[in-house]
Amino acid sequence: MSYKQLTEGQRYQILSYLQLGLNQSDIARRLCVHRSTICRELNRNTNQKKYCPKEASQKAQARRVNAAKRKVHPLAESWIVLCLEKKWSPEQISGVGKRIGLSVSHEWIYRYISQDKQAGGKLYKSLRQGHKRYRRGKNTKRSVIPNRVGIEDRPEIVNDKSRLEDWEIDTVLGKHGTGAIVTIAERKSKLYILKKVPAKTAKDVAHAVVNMLWRYRKYVHTITADNGSEFCDHALFASKLKAQVYFARPYASWERGLNENFNGLLRQYIRKGIDLRTISDQDLKRIEKELNERPRKCLGFRPPVIVFNELSKVT
Repeated sequence: MSYKQLTEGQRYQILSYLQLGLNQSDIARRLCVHRSTICRELNRNTNQKKYCPKEASQKAQARRVNAAKRKVHPLAESWIVLCLEKKWSPEQISGVGKRIGLSVSHEWIYRYISQDKQAGGKLYKSLRQGHKRYRRGKNTKRSVIPNRVGIEDRPEIVNDKSRLEDWEIDTVLGKHGTGAIVTIAERKSKLYILKKVPAKTAKDVAHAVVNMLWRYRKYVHTITADNGSEFCDHALFASKLKAQVYFARPYASWERGLNENFNGLLRQYIRKGIDLRTISDQDLKRIEKELNERPRKCLGFRPPVIVFNELSKVT
């Protein structure tokens, strides 16, 4: 039975049937509506055990007006779908939407995605998925980083994120034996750059870091890494880039939180365990471009590439 809103005439019929002593099921059959329609109508519009048809019609009209005010413009829906295809989060879409005149809440976007999924749609696949994080056992032997300088000796200004000179670095692994991706993020602008290496060796990673940051070398002062063996040749890229490398405490991923966050976003495109030989350099450039063009809440919903370009002109 399709849903239809009650008319004012039907509401007066409901009052008459109630006065005759009919129950909700009988009234629903006589009006050819679902029993839940009658139940909802009486729950909404019965005051002091009395049902008022006129007041019920006035309330229904007010609800229709308010619903029309809350309806999202079709252009906004198209824009939301486009942004989801670019893997923007609902909060990012909402934040930018308010700035360009397509205002919609992130809660509405989540409901929209849920409804799309129930209808067989695939928009939900654009949402960021959680990933399990594994911690080494306490007795696992860790690499000894030569000439390691801990994060506790890093200048306090790096924590302030007040300058365009401080970077975080990490690696993302693919299927065993298929290589790795070096990921670097700038702390203030949130710029994120990627490069694939054939193996997670210290030599390959060091050369990749120099290659990745060479164009930005004017804006490289510190680099913060974890304690992985792939960063044992840190002196090489530190010397080339004239930068100081610091190492986070073991099992303290929050000390490189920006890079960790971006690596999670990267997993939207490159799933864990994928054969990285199937990912081309062009693929990585496209992914890097999309991530740097995504609006970031911490940047006032501006994209990192715009913020970096603005700040680099000032410094």
